[in-house]
Amino acid sequence: MKILLAEDDIKLGKIIRHMIQKENHQVELVDNGRDALDFALIAPYDVIILDWMMPKLNGMQVCEHLRQHGYQGGIIFLTAKDEINDIITGLDHGADDYIVKPFKMEELLARVRALSRRKEKTFEQEIKVGNLTLYLDSLTLYRHHEKIVLTKKEYQFIEYLFRNKGRILTREQILERIWGLDSDVTDNALDALVKLVRKKIDQNQTPSLIQNVRGIGYKLRDDDV
Repeated sequence: MKILLAEDDIKLGKIIRHMIQKENHQVELVDNGRDALDFALIAPYDVIILDWMMPKLNGMQVCEHLRQHGYQGGIIFLTAKDEINDIITGLDHGADDYIVKPFKMEELLARVRALSRRKEKTFEQEIKVGNLTLYLDSLTLYRHHEKIVLTKKEYQFIEYLFRNKGRILTREQILERIWGLDSDVTDNALDALVKLVRKKIDQNQTPSLIQNVRGIGYKLRDDDV
């Protein structure tokens, strides 16, 4: 799934993002309500996780605006407010779920999984690029009816590219997405991963579907997306 996380505590936000990414979801992190609203109105997110108290716009304002403009995905509030009236207010303004700080990370991950099951019909289930189809529910890649066997990291890399087709992903973004925060993995590991994925999806065709953007990172070729 593609998830937007809005949390003004950057340290906490990075921890939450890392834990959700470990479950093979793509996560964008912003630290204020205005950016959360702007991101959500531009890109399709399956789930949005909103801190209640944020600068510029609070989570309630973001949630209400999104629902008024037809957003159908899941919304989860993170907040220190634990009064029943606050919970009711959040749900009445369009939230699907509500988690009170402090919370255990396992609880948040379980709520995300539960929300995805309840709303699975609204989520993107497959992404097509050329003659390749990525099935997000089964974590598999096919060329026509032929399955391409991928390792966990190979799948994470190709899913990240497919979900961001047309966009350049920096080496730093890819390293953090696949190996996680504070990893000491080298650029050589990413280069080796790209080489393995290209070999599996290109079938010796040139140029590769995965374009190297010199000095920056990688993207899918525009003429194939």
